[in-house]
Amino acid sequence: MNKTNTVVAADEKPHAEWVLRLYIAGQTPKSLAAISNLHRICEEHLAGRYDVEVIDLLERPQLAEGDKIIAVPTLVRKLPAPLRKIIGDLSDTEKALVGLQLKPLLG
Repeated sequence: MNKTNTVVAADEKPHAEWVLRLYIAGQTPKSLAAISNLHRICEEHLAGRYDVEVIDLLERPQLAEGDKIIAVPTLVRKLPAPLRKIIGDLSDTEKALVGLQLKPLLG
C-alpha cells in the first residue's frame, strides 16, 4: 500500500485561515511601508486568523519564481483560495481590502 506523506511546518498555525506572503526587496521605505500596512490591515480585519511570511528577494531571489513575482512589494494571498496578488505598499487600505476580497467592490 502506498502512503502519501503530508508535511506540515512546525511553525504553521492550524487555525490560520489566511496565509499571506509579502515579497519585498531590501529595507526600502516602500518595503517597510508595505510590512507596516499589511500588519495593520491583518490586525484590524483578520485578528488571530492569519499567518504572514515576509520574503526579502535580495536575500532569497530564487523564491520569486514560485509565485511569479515581477514587481515588489507584492502581496500574495495563498489561502483562502483562489490565489490573489496585490502589487504596491498597501497604503490604500480600501483597495487592499478589495484585492484581498475582505471587502466587496462597490459600484
